[in-house]
Amino acid sequence: MSDEKTSQFEGDRVAKVLARAGVCSRRDAERMVADGRIAVNGRRLDTPAFNVTAKDKITVDGKPVAEPDPPRLWRYHKPAGLVTTARDPQGRDTVFQKLPASLPRVNAVGRLDINTEGLLLLTNDGGMKRLLELPSTGWLRRYRVRAFGKADESKLKELKHGITIDGVNYKSIDATLERQQGGNVWLSMALREGKNREIKRVLEALDLKVNRLLRLSFGPFQLGQLDEGKVEEVPRRVLRQQLGKNWQSIVDGTVRGASADKDEDASGETTPRSRSDARRGKLRDTAEPLKARSPKGKSAPKKSAPKGRNFKPSGGKPSGDKPSGKTPSSRKGASDARGRR
Repeated sequence: MSDEKTSQFEGDRVAKVLARAGVCSRRDAERMVADGRIAVNGRRLDTPAFNVTAKDKITVDGKPVAEPDPPRLWRYHKPAGLVTTARDPQGRDTVFQKLPASLPRVNAVGRLDINTEGLLLLTNDGGMKRLLELPSTGWLRRYRVRAFGKADESKLKELKHGITIDGVNYKSIDATLERQQGGNVWLSMALREGKNREIKRVLEALDLKVNRLLRLSFGPFQLGQLDEGKVEEVPRRVLRQQLGKNWQSIVDGTVRGASADKDEDASGETTPRSRSDARRGKLRDTAEPLKARSPKGKSAPKKSAPKGRNFKPSGGKPSGDKPSGKTPSSRKGASDARGRR
């Protein structure tokens, strides 16, 4: 079999390879093929239904495509008032317009509603995005909620058994009453499923109207003391520890499974932003360090950190219950920490 035929049936679709290399989205890659801008081994493609391998040479407008960046993940403190989409037909400000120009082209992991604040994960790798969004991953997402009305604690406890609203079944939700303050109630909520606008719809069924919603964590990744509008990269060693056996499949680009992408407050399709070619892949690991533990499970001495701000109903930036912003560590993480000390 010739090299051309082998290339057609092995490897990955050219649009996927271009997206992984940070050139553009898959949809944009298909448009570029239609415009005659993509060539493989010197021959211009006339269809995106073409597979390429590592041996093939891909060019865009005559310029060779660089090797893709390794998979990376960032924590972003999303402010209220931004939509999680690249292009909004209503002309509203988007998350991707507010990100630093030094970031590569990234996708959002899940979605947050325009008025929802807090932790939004960003990644440059489609395989990592799919893995983190899969229902089978089952990571817990924690929130603090302010809602207008009076909460019934017995009804909140019943949410652990799930609830059906307008024919939609919502799985177990852990809801805890923190306090009643004037006409508002403060709640802590945790869920794993994350259907579209789940928290708002569930609380509406309990005669509570959400007027502030802050995501504190997504699985092991915490909002912590990350300031509003700021972005910090999750260190590569943390990704290896938290993703475990799935890490190698992400690196190899062999993640399987349909994307869930049904986070609880969806607002438009999540699409990648344009990257800065000049600075692609130049950011350092700046996320907060792991909480190192000794083999006996004792916590290592912690460095002093800035005091967290209270999550107040009016004004100021919320920080929740002062989450640590650190992820659980393994024994290897403890050894690394002791070595650095």
